[in-house]
Amino acid sequence: MAYETDVVANTQKKHSYILLLVLGVLLIAGAAVALVIRLGERRALAKETEVLAVPSVIVIQPKVAPPQEELVLPSSLEAYTESPIYARTSGYLQHWYKDIGSHVQKGQLLADIETPEIDQELMQARAARNQAEAQLDLAKTSAQRWDTLRKMDAVAQQETDEKSSGYAQAQASLASSTANVRRLEQLESFKHIYAPFSGVITKRNTDIGALINAGNSGTNQELFVVAQIDPIRVYVDVPEIYAPSVRDHLNATIELPAFPGRRFTGRVARSADAIDPSTRTLRTEIDVPNRDGELFPGSYAQLHFGVHVAAVRLSVPVNALLFRAEGPRAAVVSSDGKVHLKAVVIGRDYGNDVEILGGLDPSENIILNPSDSLEEGQTVHVTKEGGHS
Repeated sequence: MAYETDVVANTQKKHSYILLLVLGVLLIAGAAVALVIRLGERRALAKETEVLAVPSVIVIQPKVAPPQEELVLPSSLEAYTESPIYARTSGYLQHWYKDIGSHVQKGQLLADIETPEIDQELMQARAARNQAEAQLDLAKTSAQRWDTLRKMDAVAQQETDEKSSGYAQAQASLASSTANVRRLEQLESFKHIYAPFSGVITKRNTDIGALINAGNSGTNQELFVVAQIDPIRVYVDVPEIYAPSVRDHLNATIELPAFPGRRFTGRVARSADAIDPSTRTLRTEIDVPNRDGELFPGSYAQLHFGVHVAAVRLSVPVNALLFRAEGPRAAVVSSDGKVHLKAVVIGRDYGNDVEILGGLDPSENIILNPSDSLEEGQTVHVTKEGGHS
């Protein structure tokens, strides 16, 4: 009976061990399944995060325009000659005679400077010169007298030589005093400020009583700015592909927003004869007659060259460009999904679109509405291509 009881007890213990073992296996299996699920979720989350980290963009291609019968480029107007006027002597501004917008002729008086220190130095220098003249007269008389006495053998040769040397020193002293007087007279003559050439006063940076320092050092030492605006210079950067068509004496016309419907005629005066490697453009200057003074330096103008342009012209939407401190850029997506910021040369503005004179190819994909945070070499995902009509 006892034996049967032990067998039953042992059987129950075995069942308990098996049950515990099964429970342990199930717990371990459940933990493993949970771990696998969690790792799968993490991988999916990481993959989704990586996908979301790559921005999605819409790209377009530049629109190709038909050839044009004339070359139209943006340009800026500058004075033919422009010079700041500085003081050559120090003092206080006594009076100015011409203000901004005044037309002046070469040599016309612009302002007067009061120079009390220079005046006193000049008076002292003239007095020193008079003193040197008196000393020279005395030294000359003494030298002549001693020379006569030497001929009579009344004085020693040493004394005669000393008087001759004193006369020579007096001559040198008078020459030095005279040179100093002339220097101060020239400085005093600079108290009158004259126009160096005929033109118009574009700036006046001084007023009565202002302290004037000689030279161009310090702040606000520029008294006036005089500009010659007839003819007026028009500067334009001609893209490299158009450079062979632009030659000296080529006729050109300009249009300004201030004069709608009017064109002003000029002629190519000179060019740099070299392509700027940073912009791939040719710096060109056109001289335009401006007898009535209607054209102002600093104005923006559209320049028209009367040449047939067979080169490919492109245009893109305004919102496809990045305008940064280093200049306008287009974000181009390469075949490997990398962004390349390319410098472009902008031509005419059509409102929603702008003309691209250089920097792009017709087959390139340009990001529409690019983010300001885009960087060179950044990876992007092209979702679709946008239309450009």
